[in-house]
Amino acid sequence: MKPRYLIGGIVAIVLAVAAWFSLDSSSIEYANLERAEQLGSTVQVVGTWVKDQGQSYDAQADVFRFTMADEEGRQIPVVLHGAKPNNFEIAVSLVVKGRVENGTLHASNVLTKCPSKYEGQPQGV
Repeated sequence: MKPRYLIGGIVAIVLAVAAWFSLDSSSIEYANLERAEQLGSTVQVVGTWVKDQGQSYDAQADVFRFTMADEEGRQIPVVLHGAKPNNFEIAVSLVVKGRVENGTLHASNVLTKCPSKYEGQPQGV
């Protein structure tokens, strides 16, 4: 076998392994808050904003804080290092990507799902 083919085959295998590890590390699992605490790694949690707990934004530190409840109703404080997401107040649900540390969900991203303008309106409205 020619050395050129051997080197090309090795390079192809190394690139395939690197691609597999890259894709594997970028997959982030959806979890409830209990599972997120157990894992200790970055997860995505679906839930809602607990409005009676309020929200705050510290412009100096660029930190947004609020409390969320997951789909089982378990609540946790959330800290997002960044600005408040658009349409936060009218969102019907949230997807928070982050890691639970010391009882707080440290978010790297918060996605809001707003009510659709295409959904039917209740009768009498």
